[in-house]
Amino acid sequence: MPRNWRDRAAAVFECQKSPASGSRGMVVSNHPLASAAGAEMLAAGGNAIDAAIATLFTLTVVEPMMVGIIGGGMAHIRLSDGSHRFIDGQSTVPLAVQPDTYRPKPGSAPEVFDTVNDENLSGPKAVAVPGSLKAWCETLSRYGTMSLADVMQPAIKHASRGFAATPYLHECIVDSASEMSKDKPISAVYLPNGSPLKPGERVLQSEYAETLTYISRQGEAALYRGALGDVLVDYMKAHGGFISREDLRAYKTVERLPIRGDYRGWEILGPPPPAASGVHIVQMLNILEGYDIAAKGFGSAETIHLLAEVLKIAFADRAVASGDPEFVAVPVERLTSKDYARERRDAIVANKANRWGAGVSQLESAHTTHMTAADAMGNVVATTQTINNLFGAKFMIPGLGVVPNNYINLYDPRPGHALSLAPGKRVTTSMSPMMALRGGKLVYALGLPGGKRIFPSALQALINLIDHGMSLQEAVEAPRVWTEGNALEVEPAVPDRIRDELRSMGHEVQAVATVAGGMNGIQFHGDGMLTGAGCWRADGTPIGLAGGLARSGVRFALA
Repeated sequence: MPRNWRDRAAAVFECQKSPASGSRGMVVSNHPLASAAGAEMLAAGGNAIDAAIATLFTLTVVEPMMVGIIGGGMAHIRLSDGSHRFIDGQSTVPLAVQPDTYRPKPGSAPEVFDTVNDENLSGPKAVAVPGSLKAWCETLSRYGTMSLADVMQPAIKHASRGFAATPYLHECIVDSASEMSKDKPISAVYLPNGSPLKPGERVLQSEYAETLTYISRQGEAALYRGALGDVLVDYMKAHGGFISREDLRAYKTVERLPIRGDYRGWEILGPPPPAASGVHIVQMLNILEGYDIAAKGFGSAETIHLLAEVLKIAFADRAVASGDPEFVAVPVERLTSKDYARERRDAIVANKANRWGAGVSQLESAHTTHMTAADAMGNVVATTQTINNLFGAKFMIPGLGVVPNNYINLYDPRPGHALSLAPGKRVTTSMSPMMALRGGKLVYALGLPGGKRIFPSALQALINLIDHGMSLQEAVEAPRVWTEGNALEVEPAVPDRIRDELRSMGHEVQAVATVAGGMNGIQFHGDGMLTGAGCWRADGTPIGLAGGLARSGVRFALA
């Protein structure tokens, strides 16, 4: 490992944000008010799970375009005893939906899941059965220490009193304004007087505050077996949606074991199927292990070429062998084996782009959020949550004040494929709440939003840390690349001369403003200190807790 990665780098950059440090806990999310909500729970004596759930509920208020209680997600939890588990709260296909319910748009490419009239993209027919609320409530009950009412108080406060819109939220509203303007309830909140809320203007969500207050008293039953569920189902029935009371009653979260990989002596832990990410990150690391990535240098044409090739390999395999393990036989052992990695590595040609087919037999949206929390006892949560596209299905349910997901857009509307629709089928995702251990001790926990660009970006962050020796702040902010077999996307910090070299190898290079979204993470130091970092691609904010209580017996008196 080089002493300073910049000495061998072909692309250099300067970090735009600063990390935070703490000794008693750390919370990092993509909004300062959400991070503050989690830090408040730590300061009150709660653990990382309490902090994470408080942060997530607050994110539904302050980052409403990304996450909501009628959404889905994956949580990676490490407890103080060193055990790991994933809480799968992913959405499922309503029972009334069949493989041929939607009509694919004529002429769509195999990897494009568009349907006639965009029924799987916007509106009630795009909404899948939600898992977020149930997963959050169950996780808090099982692993937290505080009451649901306590951890929800910050979210309720910000929904009822309002908060200042950030430039990021304003830009997201602008991007979705055309579709949102068709729905009066959502327009009333985010497009008052027909115009997007401007930075600094107050975002008021009084109806949602009432919904949150009701949930804080009734728990997840309010939605899955109670009055809030009745409001959701009645709206779906009246507007052509598919979610029924039976769907809500039948929904279950699943606790799963992580996918584990070994990379240069590091243990890498990621999410298992139905997530595609853990499998393919381990697969790609296994292939890259055969190269001296550090010597090739960060951002060099050689390094980016290898990244592009392993990404194409992973996406080729993902297309045919990813999905809900209850419906698809995912060949996890083969995909994550060193022997399979050797087969794929042997077919890579140095300095020449290749087209790849699947090596096994038997795809998602960029608008997501991620948060990471840790306490001083050794509990850690890294979780990625979403309502899929920006502002989900682009409407708000009256009586709830909630924007629902449009997860149906992630399923193939054509029958007979790994990702085809089926009643009760869980969505496949690229969410990558990752953790990396060295010598059995946790060193990094991280993740990010970004759809199909999530797991390639998480892979690059791990390489930045392990191979290039970057700091955590550098690793989350470093320029990224992405491809699934067509154009090779590169961020602006990749120099023109490197782009030209890549083109000479046969890559179709395309410059883009960003690859995926705002990554955040926590580093765990040997002395017990924590470092938190969030990147420039979102409103990422780390808040560390240090200090402590007064020394026993301390008193003072005025003379």
